[in-house]
Amino acid sequence: MSSIRVGIVGANPERGWAVRAHVPALRTLPAYEITAVATSREDSAREAARRFGAAHAFTDPRALAAHPEVDLVVVTVRVPRHAELVGAALEAGTHVLCEWPLARTTTEARDLLDQARAAGVRHALGLQGRFAPAVTYARDRLRDGAVGRVTSVNVHSAVGKGANGRLPSWSAYTVTRAGAAGLLEVVGGHTLDVVEHLLGGVASLSATLSVQRPQYTIEESGETIEADTPDQLLLSATMTSGAVVSLHLHSGKVTEPGTRIEISGTEGDLALVSTGPGSPYGVQIGELRLHGTAGGAWKELPVPEEYVPVPEAAGDARNVAGLYAALAADLRTGGGRVPDFAHGLRLHGLLDAIRGSAETGTRQTVAP
Repeated sequence: MSSIRVGIVGANPERGWAVRAHVPALRTLPAYEITAVATSREDSAREAARRFGAAHAFTDPRALAAHPEVDLVVVTVRVPRHAELVGAALEAGTHVLCEWPLARTTTEARDLLDQARAAGVRHALGLQGRFAPAVTYARDRLRDGAVGRVTSVNVHSAVGKGANGRLPSWSAYTVTRAGAAGLLEVVGGHTLDVVEHLLGGVASLSATLSVQRPQYTIEESGETIEADTPDQLLLSATMTSGAVVSLHLHSGKVTEPGTRIEISGTEGDLALVSTGPGSPYGVQIGELRLHGTAGGAWKELPVPEEYVPVPEAAGDARNVAGLYAALAADLRTGGGRVPDFAHGLRLHGLLDAIRGSAETGTRQTVAP
């Protein structure tokens, strides 16, 4: 099979998720070739093409999506532009991978799913946490009955962003509702996706959302900005299996940010624990290690080599490379390992249920 030719929209050559994760991930996989890039400025597009080895540079994402040497459009820009740019790829009849969150709202996500189905192309979401080697290994161990029947799940995920009350200008949008990329949407979406991937769906929930840091200072300018998106989520949920879940997400953690997902069963326990430099940013970035109980004591369970699909990938690119490897297999075989827009719509609905519970003080049922 010839290489899958990729066009990256939002390929800033200096900073951002594309240069940190997507480009190094793609470079580890011979199944892919970066052939085109697009940014909002001609000079940065040309520089990105030079650095990433792409033959084509664009400022018009529609031209990139329609180019005959692009098989897959990757959208790595801020959430408010996802609908427009994903729509451009779908109009061109090109496969598309969009970063999570899929859209600003559930209505937008539903519209994108309808467009993708009408276009008849492969549509995928950047929910790479489920492709962390420790997660895929834990999933198999759970299916093999390593803990018996799962009875409860305790999740704590704390990110360090904004812990000193200051933010770089490029991330200021993440503390506003208009940015659609706050703690609930990003850390919440990625973390809940991993939990459901391991244990099945959430059936019902009660939630509290809170803004504990209402102001931040922009590092470069000293400007003060108001934050109106939650930096704390407390969740009590019941899974479709009957297991109960307690979850706390915390942004701006001053000490020891990181993630721990502890799964208890009738015959033992498993815990996914973040480690390494990505730990302060959430389950989707930080390296995870798997621990289990033996004789009543915790011990690390080394992840077998077969659960590391791209050993060359490291850091931010590690899990993204696993996602791309699975997507290449899906494109070859018609499989469905990588979550698509239908999955994204369901996850948006889960976040809506959390917001509804927090706003009304009532327990919410989650649509299957």
